[in-house]
Amino acid sequence: MGNDIVIMNFSDIYTEETFYKNEKIKWINCTDISGTNCFCDKEASAEICRRIEKLPPQGIHFIDSGNYHYVSKFFTDKIKEDFILVVFDHHPDMQPSLFEELLTCGSWVKSSIDTNKHLKKVILIGTSDELLNKIDKKYTDKLIEFKESQLEDHDAWQRFYDMHFDLPIYISIDKDVLAPEEDKTNWDQGKATMQELKHLLSILLKHSRIIGIDICGECKYSILGMNDDNVRKDNDINRQLTDLSLQDYKS
Repeated sequence: MGNDIVIMNFSDIYTEETFYKNEKIKWINCTDISGTNCFCDKEASAEICRRIEKLPPQGIHFIDSGNYHYVSKFFTDKIKEDFILVVFDHHPDMQPSLFEELLTCGSWVKSSIDTNKHLKKVILIGTSDELLNKIDKKYTDKLIEFKESQLEDHDAWQRFYDMHFDLPIYISIDKDVLAPEEDKTNWDQGKATMQELKHLLSILLKHSRIIGIDICGECKYSILGMNDDNVRKDNDINRQLTDLSLQDYKS
């Protein structure tokens, strides 16, 4: 995995954070693109892809709030070898899109499975048991699930640790997998602790070839009326995830 850091700015939330200030970053401004919030139409998809055309899937990509999680598909579509997608998310993002021409934050994983010939398996971690039960059974062979209810199951953790991935991995993290007391997002949230997220991520980083990582789950604090402590938490989590992901480059 490369050590490039990409900031995808849709809502200006990253202007309120500082975790990236001492890093070499690529800032991709998307605030002027219409048709992007939760749903991404064909024109918006084409424009976002044009702006990231020269960026590889390698590195760390911060892609704003969970409303824009579909950007993960644009980066994974760049991968030209067989790979496994690991998704930390309270939601499986496997919903059918209401309209065929729209990519959404809730359908991008399904769309990736349907369209990306190099995507061989999706591993969902910390995802709601209830939402997993609603996934179309025809995708069963493509999915490995570590449910929200298994986060404190040591046997499940051991099975995860013992897994041997024979393909490279792309990791996508939505911070709504975390419990609300760990961080606030603009979606309903899971039960994972930051310690659990970092532990599972470190296992992947140590035992797998990582293509790239993306992180979303920011929250527009000015809209929700959140205070400086919420900004600090979000910023601190982004800093921790960046440091953990780049540790091989800083040793």
